[in-house]
Amino acid sequence: MTHAYPTVPLPGSRRDPLPGAVRVADAAPDETVFATLVLRRVANQPGASDQPAPGAAGVAADPDDMQDVRTFAAAAGLDVAGVNLAARSIRLRGTAAAMSAAFGVDLGAYETAELRYRGRQGSIYLPEELDGVVVAVLGLDNRPTARAHFRIAVAPTQAAAHPDNAATAAAPAPPAAVPTGYSPREIAAAYGFPTDVNGSGQTVAIIELGGGFRTDDLTTYFSGLGLPTPTVEAVEVDGASNAPGVDADGEVMLDIEVIGAVAPGVTMAVYFGPNTTDGFYDAIAAAVHDNARRPSVISISWGQAEAGWTPSQLDAYDALFADAGAAGISVYVASGDNGATDGDNDGGLHVDFPASSPSVAGCGGTKLTLDGTTITDEVVWNELSANEGATGGGISGHFSTPTYQVNAGLPDEGRGVPDIAGNADPVTGYIVRVGGQNEVIGGTSAVAPLWAGLTALANQRNGGAIGAPHVSLYTTPTALRDITVGDNAGYSAATGWDACTGLGTPRGDLVVAAFASTGRTPPVASSPVTSGTAPTGLSGPEAADADASPNEFSW
Repeated sequence: MTHAYPTVPLPGSRRDPLPGAVRVADAAPDETVFATLVLRRVANQPGASDQPAPGAAGVAADPDDMQDVRTFAAAAGLDVAGVNLAARSIRLRGTAAAMSAAFGVDLGAYETAELRYRGRQGSIYLPEELDGVVVAVLGLDNRPTARAHFRIAVAPTQAAAHPDNAATAAAPAPPAAVPTGYSPREIAAAYGFPTDVNGSGQTVAIIELGGGFRTDDLTTYFSGLGLPTPTVEAVEVDGASNAPGVDADGEVMLDIEVIGAVAPGVTMAVYFGPNTTDGFYDAIAAAVHDNARRPSVISISWGQAEAGWTPSQLDAYDALFADAGAAGISVYVASGDNGATDGDNDGGLHVDFPASSPSVAGCGGTKLTLDGTTITDEVVWNELSANEGATGGGISGHFSTPTYQVNAGLPDEGRGVPDIAGNADPVTGYIVRVGGQNEVIGGTSAVAPLWAGLTALANQRNGGAIGAPHVSLYTTPTALRDITVGDNAGYSAATGWDACTGLGTPRGDLVVAAFASTGRTPPVASSPVTSGTAPTGLSGPEAADADASPNEFSW
């Protein structure tokens, strides 16, 4: 069969270079390139933006559609490197020349002042036989797709040096408060987390796009808290692995140590994927459809402004998150650390994705002041004037208002971010251990694992997984502490939901009770895990290929 020339543009696939990027060369024709194709849902599937029914099955790809893509790939000279029928995805591998021809793109090398990446400009094209079958093509372009939303507390004179503070570092910063860190257990106690359960029997998935963890640090940290070291497994996706020794270690250790401190009985699976649109998707898909580890909660602390994604990418990810909710998996995502602009310098207000997906619980940030474990003050986290960040939040420019937010008092039409909040200011952050030393770290990255740990406790006590928590939260606002003071340089806190801290911060036992009052999926037994690689649903040579895909991105 000859390869049909691609003539049909894939809706929502247009891509532009990063701001300031210049094309400096064509991609080497023989360079190995990967792409993950996401296929349509079958007929009668639930809408991706609706609240999934607890316990409902996910929507797999039509096997005939998958075969059509296989046929296309073979004719185009591309190899199938992996298939995840449940996630409706197929991973292809080929040379840059073959990929360019297959999808009607012109791959090239682009450079900014900070990085070099392989990219494209314009739309992706498909042959007519795949029009409507393929809904997203992820990859091809290997620019970094997300940033970690954590902030290390530093001395006031160091704050302007933080890479996220470049836009404001030119002006002298006013004096900043000396960092005061809290143990995650102190914060959990202040928020009233239950103490009669420890998360035993629950697996929490953590998605990471860089960095790694060291077992000796975990042992030392949890020993200092008087807790056993939790079970933590690294799961490799698309060739990425647990690789401590880089800047993202602070993110990885924060996620693990917060979850393990507030729910010491949980098992954690850390899914490491490349920081690309396909690597991020594949890592999430590996967690959502992992029939061996069967996580009941997913924590994600990475993202970027919606403007950095194409519409087809946003919709493909959202459908995957809807699958998670339908399978009884709760997904918590950090809402960003750069206020209402989300770090975009175009003068507009932006929300962070994946936090803006209607199928996840977006997590905003507060500044929490404690006297022991008693809350003496809690306001919106906004330390922009001191170059120490602020909680993200706002109204999505892509997703419409979901059903659960119709009566929440949103200022405009669209998905409101965040849903919930927790302590995030690095000045009052979390004491964690990274690289052999203790540090105080904040950011909305800390809030996602905090809520993930609380949900694991709730699932254990309630005897089942809550899945998507939105209905429980929005119909029981008294389970949250309403934050009414502060702003994120775009929106102000107010009574009820607001675009700074959502519904508020947790009243732990009341949240657990709220989760128990709504439908939830029955608990599932986890199977023993003998492999540290992501499930692919393949056997034979293709399975081996799926685990051998390299992380292509180079800084």
